[in-house]
Amino acid sequence: MPKRHKILITGASGMLGRDLSQELSSEFELWGLDIVTSNQKPEARKKLIICDIYDRNETIKAVSTVKPDIVVHTAAWTDVDRCELDKKKAYRVNSKGTENIALACKACDAALIYISTDFVFDGRKKRPYREVDKTNPLSVYASSKLEGERAVRKALKKYFILRTSWLYGRHGKNFVDTVLTKAKTEKILKVVGDQIGSPTYTKDLAKAIHALVNTIVTSNQKPVTRKNIYGIYHVSNYGSVSWYRYAKEILRLARSKTRVLPISSTGLNRPAMRPAMSILDNGKFIKFTHFKTRHWREALKDYLLRGAIC
Repeated sequence: MPKRHKILITGASGMLGRDLSQELSSEFELWGLDIVTSNQKPEARKKLIICDIYDRNETIKAVSTVKPDIVVHTAAWTDVDRCELDKKKAYRVNSKGTENIALACKACDAALIYISTDFVFDGRKKRPYREVDKTNPLSVYASSKLEGERAVRKALKKYFILRTSWLYGRHGKNFVDTVLTKAKTEKILKVVGDQIGSPTYTKDLAKAIHALVNTIVTSNQKPVTRKNIYGIYHVSNYGSVSWYRYAKEILRLARSKTRVLPISSTGLNRPAMRPAMSILDNGKFIKFTHFKTRHWREALKDYLLRGAIC
């Protein structure tokens, strides 16, 4: 009987973690790790370990107890502006926590898939960012995630760093739901028009991670012809858009009469800077996994049909 591979998902109660759990549940033995429980069904919590990833000993003990083949590290503090105001917490979770997960993987010889961000780039490039492009984070959030990347690369040989962008999904706060909620009470919304990226649906990212896991498992079952399958990969929904045009498309699909006006990012006066252009080139990921994500418009339509706040 073929081995049923064991996968541990950190941040299992979060937006991506929950979609990923659902995506992988029928094929793999799943374990979750989080600092809190969620409102998932009781049976989904049977293999959920409560753990603060900032505690190194606790983290290594928790991961070693499971002895996973692969760890998918989705746990993070992703509130960009609050990270800017609480640098200590941002680095505690995104940098030190990731380092502890990496060391735990090393202790039990597990491969690590670490979810990182397009914000590690400064947005000055005129074309989509490739994995080899120079990083230059503009915010505490981005810097803390990049430090997490460095911790992974330092601790492990068996790692995949997946940079993604502009996540939204049913199980967490996101831009789509915020726009729809505001449209119920406001006739005009002002949205940034000078930042461009690729909105990514967590269900689509979960499918991409599934494709990556299958590729890893297949590679482990036969001689690997590639010199090195590990490293950094970019994956997001296909296509790009500004936040302003993204908001317009959300409201168009929702058949809302609320108007959207573009403003400059400087007009918002937010604590944290964002890159003006953070489109990711998915070519390397597609070549490796043979998986290509949907266009962001198709994914957004699917999300709204599935019952987003309308």
